[in-house]
Amino acid sequence: MAAAASSFQGALVPSSLRHTHKQFPFHCVRRNVSSTRGRLHNKNVIKCISLEDFIGGDLVKFDLGQWLSDVEEHKALAIYSPHEGGYEGRYLNRLRYQGYHFLDLSARGLGDPETTLTKFHPVCPAHVGKQPIARWYFPPEVDYRLSLLPPNAKGLVVWIIEAKVLSKAELQFLAILPSLRPRVRVIAECGNWRKFMWKPLKEIEGLPATGEQ
Repeated sequence: MAAAASSFQGALVPSSLRHTHKQFPFHCVRRNVSSTRGRLHNKNVIKCISLEDFIGGDLVKFDLGQWLSDVEEHKALAIYSPHEGGYEGRYLNRLRYQGYHFLDLSARGLGDPETTLTKFHPVCPAHVGKQPIARWYFPPEVDYRLSLLPPNAKGLVVWIIEAKVLSKAELQFLAILPSLRPRVRVIAECGNWRKFMWKPLKEIEGLPATGEQ
């Protein structure tokens, strides 16, 4: 039996939702569209309009306060951004406004995160085939950047791009890195989603949360 439908603000809303429309933070409008080839004449298209469409949802993010509190609470987050990119810059800038400095690294070619970030590690420069293979030793990336922070800096954010290529053991080390270096925060780009979202990195990798045994 087909459910009865009633008209609400120009759109067709099922009768089962007619008395609960106040729970939805949007309203729907219906308009006619037509194509140049005449295939879509007199077709009704329902478009859902939210509050973000009127004030610039791509510029104003209502979850920035929750973002800052989660960074301070969990200290290591796994983020998932839309495929088109650009949204993560809003959240990065908010951390910058709080006084954080950034160390941007790509997971591809990073090597062992523990060795690269917290220990002296060798690096072999490129050669053209005739020179002997040289080996240079570099200081720990995190410790070196921490030593360069100005006195008024709040901390260092290690932002890992393409962290989805890292193994579970490598991500687990990134999750416990803030406990080894208290002034460090870790943000790892672990994948993509329809909207910008994040989760504690310890929860993603199956480690106990802060305060648990």
